[in-house]
Amino acid sequence: MIIKSKIDKIALLVISIIAIGIIGYMWLSNYNFVDALYMTVITVTTVGFGELQPFSPEEKVFTIFLILTSITIFGYAISSFSEYLVSGKLFEYFKHRKVEKQIGRLKGHTIVCGYGRNGKQAIFKLGNYNKKFVVVEKKTEMTTVLDTQGILNIQGDATLDETLQKAGIEKAAFLITALPSDADNLFVVLTASQLNKDCVIISRAANESSYKKLKFAGASNVIMPDKLGGDHMASLVTTPDVIEFVDRLTIEGDTTANLEEVAVNDLPKKYINKTILDLDLRKRTGCTVIGFRNPNKEYIINPEAEIKLVADSQLIILGRPEQIIKLREVF
Repeated sequence: MIIKSKIDKIALLVISIIAIGIIGYMWLSNYNFVDALYMTVITVTTVGFGELQPFSPEEKVFTIFLILTSITIFGYAISSFSEYLVSGKLFEYFKHRKVEKQIGRLKGHTIVCGYGRNGKQAIFKLGNYNKKFVVVEKKTEMTTVLDTQGILNIQGDATLDETLQKAGIEKAAFLITALPSDADNLFVVLTASQLNKDCVIISRAANESSYKKLKFAGASNVIMPDKLGGDHMASLVTTPDVIEFVDRLTIEGDTTANLEEVAVNDLPKKYINKTILDLDLRKRTGCTVIGFRNPNKEYIINPEAEIKLVADSQLIILGRPEQIIKLREVF
């Protein structure tokens, strides 16, 4: 940022004039370091204290040079800070510094690229599940909205390496790219997959021709909202009751959830290598296991009770909101 470079420049000038003063007095007056520092500080700040010993003509010339130079530097520093205070740039700089520190502390978070229709839905769902995320948005008016909502965000082009690095791509677990252009989404997927090979990348696509390209570039999942919407509307004609029932299985998070994903690794250790039957979910919480994913990422719908709960597997559990809450409390 320009303001950062100016602040660095001002700091360098101030340090330089102090260093010149110390070296000059140590050389011309044979002062030790502390005395030279003392003379430099009272000279550049023009506090009016007397010198430690009478000055020679050379020392007087050097002191005049030091005073004039320091006045010029401090005048430049004050005018620059005043300009930034009036324009609001200084506040913006410290805001960005605060955001950078917050992102620096994140690990295993999600990066959402684009604050459009799909991006808004994505962060709404992530927020309901209390997931940590950072939004990358190019438009200033959108980042202003995000700021007012208290949502952590980075303003910049998500297709650039430095923007994703500012969002903490190296430590991110997931990346959702929901930009309006398939070409931009492709660039984001390529960049993110190179910067973090372990990151799970989910991309939006508008055209079917982009699907294979995005998958080849490194996207773990490619979502086509228009196709999903069309399929959903057609299903309301062909199997309306089934779709209506599925729609009621909301997974909005908090108290409205009907579906919950439970990692076997997060269960008490005594259940590792036990069976689904040993969990006794139905009796203890009222929930039912409707899906199982083994470590090879193969899914089993309506799994048998005898299936073993091996490490790195997942359970998909169905229940009413109050049953899901009890499940979270028990396990």
